[in-house]
Amino acid sequence: MNPAEPARDPEGEGFPVLSGDQLERLRGYGEAEVVHRGDVLYGTGQVAYDFIVLTTASVQIVREATADLPEAVVVSCTPGQFLGELNLLTGQSVYLTARATEAGSIIRINPAAFRRLMDKDTELSDLILTAFLARRSELQSGAGALSVRMLGSALSRESLALRSWAAHARIAYTWFDIDSAAGAALARAAGIAVERLPAALTPSGVITDANPALVSEALGLAYSAEYESDSAATDLIIVGAGPAGLAAAVYGASEGLRTVVFDAVGVGGQASASSRIENYLGFEHGISGAELTGRAMVQAQKFGARLNSPCAVVSVRRVGALFEVTLSDGAVASSRAVILAGGVRYRSLELPRWTEFEGRGIYYAATEIEARTCSCLPVAVIGGANSAGQAALFLAGRGCAVTLVVRSGDLYAGMSSYLAHRVEADPAIDVRLETEVIALHGGDRLEAIAVSGEDSPEQHRLPCAGLFCFIGADPETSWLSDIRLDSHRFVLTDVALGPDTADDMWDKLGRGPLPFETSVPGIFAVGDVRAGSMKRIAAAVGDGSACIRSVHEFIGLAGL
Repeated sequence: MNPAEPARDPEGEGFPVLSGDQLERLRGYGEAEVVHRGDVLYGTGQVAYDFIVLTTASVQIVREATADLPEAVVVSCTPGQFLGELNLLTGQSVYLTARATEAGSIIRINPAAFRRLMDKDTELSDLILTAFLARRSELQSGAGALSVRMLGSALSRESLALRSWAAHARIAYTWFDIDSAAGAALARAAGIAVERLPAALTPSGVITDANPALVSEALGLAYSAEYESDSAATDLIIVGAGPAGLAAAVYGASEGLRTVVFDAVGVGGQASASSRIENYLGFEHGISGAELTGRAMVQAQKFGARLNSPCAVVSVRRVGALFEVTLSDGAVASSRAVILAGGVRYRSLELPRWTEFEGRGIYYAATEIEARTCSCLPVAVIGGANSAGQAALFLAGRGCAVTLVVRSGDLYAGMSSYLAHRVEADPAIDVRLETEVIALHGGDRLEAIAVSGEDSPEQHRLPCAGLFCFIGADPETSWLSDIRLDSHRFVLTDVALGPDTADDMWDKLGRGPLPFETSVPGIFAVGDVRAGSMKRIAAAVGDGSACIRSVHEFIGLAGL
């Protein structure tokens, strides 16, 4: 976090030097321009910027000075390299400035032409995307990460929500804990009162009482109806950015559908809470849920999908030939088809003080953010499925003594065998079968839990700095109207709708429901929210990708 950190010399996959052939192909997408020493090619705060290729000019990328930080050079770029990073795909506003240090020529490629380049030239697209990912990874530490600073408390539910959203969105930022010397100094320098935390310091200003929605707007990531102001209408709106929604976004956008995704919380859904997934096809060494969904997010954006979070959808209705999707802030988006791919809420235990301890010792995810708050301290994990086993192993690997509380009498009943074997073999994990958490204890944060089991019905008090809850989720479908649900409030689709589908509406259409289509023609449901779906990540991805065929068929049949 040293603001005087020297500029890094560009090297490796993050800053490749283009060949003569590659430069020539890039010229076909842009305009040649001469720049002079000191010229600003793009600046902090711009809403959008061009993809720039350096042919003979040299450029420095700098973090501009603020009231409490001097200007810092992040990296220097030389002829044959290109500028830009992941925000060219995500739409995040500019948070670093590009300034010419040596006069020369450049190729300037505007956003529309850049989109064509990423679609048409596979080699250059792969080269650029690899570089962007590497740059964002490096920007998440060092001088660049100080462009966005977040300040809060490790014992704050609101701070945890803000950090989790930023992590899911792959925001480059630096976190300051108010209880640290650096955090207290930042609060004094920015004039932020403790009662106004969490706070975010962005290029556009200081946000107190910060939440994901406010910070998203400040960073230019909030949904904008300008996307729909173009002549081409949106083809597909996807509600939910978990594995099913992301798969639908990747396949929809890659197949030419103009695609917009809304998620009420953040990209990744419940899958992003999984610390390690080892039985997902193609990842023989395993992959975290956050990494898997993060890659899918970038993949969807590469093909042109627009991902927006936090954006809660409150209603969807048919208006003429299109669907109107209304967001919680009153904004309205329209599309030819809609996919429902989200809408679940984590289950919790009905115990006194449960809500009070959420974010202060009770968590619904086991990632680095949560693990740091209870590193090397005793913790407990509730649940008997894979997510609970993965969390237990992850926390044990971070030096925690873990108690795994399982209501069932058989660990193998709900957990994959390979995972159950590892849990049983880990000396840092104490598995307690036929056991339940019956009480919570603590002051400002959770300090202990009480458990009771079949073998020993008396209460046992256990020290506990973190209680990680993985007992499933329920569908959050109360906002849906005119869409048929089953008795558990999951969305019914295609054959699950039963004989009642033979009504006047379908008779007029001259067909029955398409695969994944709900009781409202043109609205589809995939993933966990769909009745009868297999609640697995791979199954959700299969749902999302397969549903796109039905979307194409619906749009074609409707003549939209």
